[in-house]
Amino acid sequence: MTTAANPAPLWQPDSDRIAAARVTRFQTWAAEHHGAPADGGYTALHRWSVDELETFWGAVAEWFDIRFATPYGRVLADRSMPGAQWFPGATLNYAEHALRTADDPERAHEPALLHVDETHDPVPTSWTELRRQVGALAAELRALGVRPGDRVSGYLPNIPEAVTALLATAAVGAVWTSCAPDFGARSVLDRFQQVEPVVLFTVDGYRYGGKEHDRTATVTELRAELPSLRAVVHIPLLGTPAPEGALDWSAVTAGDTEPVYEHVPFDHPLWVLYSSGTTGLPKAIVQSQGGILLEHYKQLGLHCDLGPGDRFFWYTSTGWMMWNFLVSGLLTGTTVVLYDGSPGHPTTGAQWKIAERTGATLFGTSAAYVMACAKAGVHPARDYDLSRIGCVATTGSPLPPDGFRWLHDEVADNLWIASVSGGTDVCSCFAGAVPTLPVHIGELQAACLGTDLQSWDPEGAPLVGEVGELVVTNPMPSMPIRFWNDPDGSRYHDSYFDVYPGVWRHGDWITITDTGSVVIHGRSDSTLNRQGVRMGSADIYEAVERLPEIRESLVIGLEQPDGGYWMPLFVHLTEGTALDDGLRDRIKRTIREQLSPRHVPDEIIEVPGVPHTLTGKRIEVPVKRLLQGTPLDKAVNPGSVDNLELLRFYEDIARKRA
Repeated sequence: MTTAANPAPLWQPDSDRIAAARVTRFQTWAAEHHGAPADGGYTALHRWSVDELETFWGAVAEWFDIRFATPYGRVLADRSMPGAQWFPGATLNYAEHALRTADDPERAHEPALLHVDETHDPVPTSWTELRRQVGALAAELRALGVRPGDRVSGYLPNIPEAVTALLATAAVGAVWTSCAPDFGARSVLDRFQQVEPVVLFTVDGYRYGGKEHDRTATVTELRAELPSLRAVVHIPLLGTPAPEGALDWSAVTAGDTEPVYEHVPFDHPLWVLYSSGTTGLPKAIVQSQGGILLEHYKQLGLHCDLGPGDRFFWYTSTGWMMWNFLVSGLLTGTTVVLYDGSPGHPTTGAQWKIAERTGATLFGTSAAYVMACAKAGVHPARDYDLSRIGCVATTGSPLPPDGFRWLHDEVADNLWIASVSGGTDVCSCFAGAVPTLPVHIGELQAACLGTDLQSWDPEGAPLVGEVGELVVTNPMPSMPIRFWNDPDGSRYHDSYFDVYPGVWRHGDWITITDTGSVVIHGRSDSTLNRQGVRMGSADIYEAVERLPEIRESLVIGLEQPDGGYWMPLFVHLTEGTALDDGLRDRIKRTIREQLSPRHVPDEIIEVPGVPHTLTGKRIEVPVKRLLQGTPLDKAVNPGSVDNLELLRFYEDIARKRA
């Protein structure tokens, strides 16, 4: 577990970098025009942003020149959670802002998108061409009868067509929702059937790991099981003709029509994202055009320091909120890099090759990928030209201290490393990247602007330097406006506000250090509580997976009916490794010496693999339920996991223990 005990930073921005950062320029301007503190750096700016919430968000809207078609009465009419009312009276359009760079004659023919597949050859789409396609497709959607509020869905990989479809949907005021084509039919239907889309964009298949994966049968099933569909648009990624009754992508994007932007209320739905849905139907999370617009301008333009001239790469799929976040890079005039393929094909270092080929300036990936590179002996700086990368950002799980050290040693010793944490629920970050603050090993730099992030004990008292629940005590514009099919708001309320009324509880354990940095310890609903000492599972993984024999691990804490506590550690070993007494002893010694003798596992069990959600996160709660005797069909939603057969292995363990 990392604290601020060691004050020496791994990285410290120099004075020139601090002065040039957009957040510094914003602070200077906000001090002059809105009463923000001129001195005290980021810490003072953050305090002002949460103390003067309305003034701060009004300043963000002004700084980024948000085009309100009709003006707002005030910034925040009601700050209660849930139910905060932002910018009442205002109308705007997200797509209009995403395509603004196309209006600049000096930049219109620069690439808005760079698409890369497993050949690693970048293919550009200019701002002018992207706007033309969006205009043509928006006109076709209107001709198909798509109206504001209708849902439009995509069963698509991370390709330029997906970006065009999202922006055209937003331009007409419809609501976008997407799944990646590696999702099976049941997983997709669990999501799309909830929102009843009127249009479905599909591919015939996708390429991954050097192989083609046909999806025509799945698309046929989706069409049959989505009776709300009025049209299906076929994108021939594998070169097949459009099936009967489907429209062809080239036909619906052939026109040369200026985009017409539907100006919708600030809280009009922009898209629907989905929770992992491991223990039931995924929650259909609705976020607003205005809320996402403001939050993403702040996050990308100030925290990520993105703007014209940057190239923004994040390894993601359309089934993860990071894809939506990536597309929003367009808001800042940044070129967005879309990679469609395996993260490690043909070699583990593939993502670094993509960064080299595209000139990425912000390289976003998962903590798991960083650690996989470290274990595989990848040497990015030696083997690739990464001179343009200014920041490597990671999310999906906490970046272990060894990951910080590896990036510093193997990418660049002057590298800004931004471990960030947020959630699908807000499609943004609660804490993470700040270009003007130092980076300490194992820590997120600070809470984000406009986010009153705190760590609370069970009674709701704030903690510093101790593990507590991650809470946000003020509304954020990108918090969900509602869940779909939740008319009384009860599911929404119970998801975030049932523990601390009026305060967002996210479900993570965190420590806020005395310097304001943040340490993430994992999900609080899978907390390990031995003899009254709580620990997040992420701390166990960080320690255990340093051992070269451990590919991945899963730890579960089980309260026993007799009042006891059983804590097994499941380990997926590297090839050629055996779980013998020597390895068991080293695992136990590692946990005892680096973490806590109380959290040495009661049993270490070799497993054929660790189950994940479809977006790659370890599944802990369903495994805990299985070990408690819950039948598989009640412990997990089958459509939410990457390998259902793996869970049968854990079910067998539970059966043998019963």
